[in-house]
Amino acid sequence: MRVPVVVMRGGTSKAVFINFEDMPTDRLLWDEFLLDIMGSPDHRQIDGLGGANSLTSKAAIIKKSELEEIDIEYTFSQISIENQLVDFKGNCGNISSAVGPYAIEQGLVPAIEPITTVRIFNTNTQKIIIAEVEVENGQVKTEGMCSIPGVPGTGSPIYLSFTNAEGAVTGKLFPTGNSIDVIQSPKGPINVSIIDVANPLVFVNAKDVGLTGTELPHEITQKKLTELENIRSIAAEMCQLSSKEDATKKSPAVPKMTIIAPPMDYIDVTGVERKASDMDCTIRMMSMQKPHQALAITGAICTTAGAFLKDSILSDIIKVNQEVVRLGHPAGIMETKVELIAGSINAIKVVRTARMILEGYAFTKKNYEFTSKLA
Repeated sequence: MRVPVVVMRGGTSKAVFINFEDMPTDRLLWDEFLLDIMGSPDHRQIDGLGGANSLTSKAAIIKKSELEEIDIEYTFSQISIENQLVDFKGNCGNISSAVGPYAIEQGLVPAIEPITTVRIFNTNTQKIIIAEVEVENGQVKTEGMCSIPGVPGTGSPIYLSFTNAEGAVTGKLFPTGNSIDVIQSPKGPINVSIIDVANPLVFVNAKDVGLTGTELPHEITQKKLTELENIRSIAAEMCQLSSKEDATKKSPAVPKMTIIAPPMDYIDVTGVERKASDMDCTIRMMSMQKPHQALAITGAICTTAGAFLKDSILSDIIKVNQEVVRLGHPAGIMETKVELIAGSINAIKVVRTARMILEGYAFTKKNYEFTSKLA
C-alpha cells in the first residue's frame, strides 16, 4: 500500500508526518503500521524511513481539529529502533515545532502573513502548544537568520509557547508527591527530583552518578548508561508508568533521564568552547537509553520550570536571576524565556527552526484498511 507522507525536520529531530486520515482505520494497527513505515525493529532501519537514531525514528500524526479554539490535533510517537515498540506516552518538543509549518503547507490552517499562529493540541499530554510561524507570499518562510545548536545553517524562527504544561504525562507536577526522592541504586542511595512539565524528567546531580556534567555523548560509556537506565527504571516505577523490570521495554521514553550540573566551561560537539558565564547550568539528557546529541525541547521546558521550584535538586544548582534560562547541552546553549504573572509561570517560550524535506509516498509491506482513498 502507498501512504502519503511528509518528512520534516523540527528543531534537532526529524519525523515522518502523516495525516490522520491516512492512518489505518483500526487504531490497534497503528503500532504495526508505524513500525512497518520506519523499518523497525532493525538497528539500521534499512527497510524503512527511520534514520537508525532515536532522534530520527519518530512520527507525527496530524488532524485538523474540530475542538473549540484549537487548529490542529497532534499525536507524537517514538518508534523503537531495535524493539517491537511504539511509545505514545510523551511528546517531542522539537517535532512540535514542525507541526505548524506542516499544517500550513498542507492547507489545514490558512496562511496569514506575516505571522500565522497555530494552536496545537498534543493528544499525548492533553496540553496546548501555541506556534508562531512566519509566512511570506502565502507559504511558510524557511529562510532566515535564526540559528539553533545542533542544526547546520540558519532558518526562519518558529516560536513555541507551552502553557499549563504541568503534569503532562502523570497528571502531577511531582509524580511521587515529593520534590526530592531517594533511589536505592546498586551503588548506594541517590537523590533525584522527578518533575513532570511538558514531559516527566528524572533529574540527578552529575557528581552523584560519577559524572562532571560536561561529558559529550561519545564520552558516556555503556557501563554508565546501564547505571543511568537502572535509576530511570526505578523512577518509572515510582511514577507508576511501568514496573522497574519492564521499564526499558514498556516505557523507554519517559521519564527522561537527565544529568544536571552547575555552569562549567566545556567544548561542545562542534568544537566550540562554551563558557560557564554564558549558561545557568549544564545539562545532559538521555533519549531511548542513549545520550541525546543536543537537548529535547520538552526537557528544556521541564528544566526551566524546575529552576523556579523550591527544594528540588535544580534549585540548588540553577540560580535564576532573570526570565531567560540558559541551558548548556552537548551541541551548544539553548535559551528559554519565562512569562511570569504575579511571580508564577504562565508560559515558557522557545525558538526553533523547521523545514519540509520530502513529500511523497511510503510503501508498506502489508496491506491496511485506510480512511483516506489516496492510500
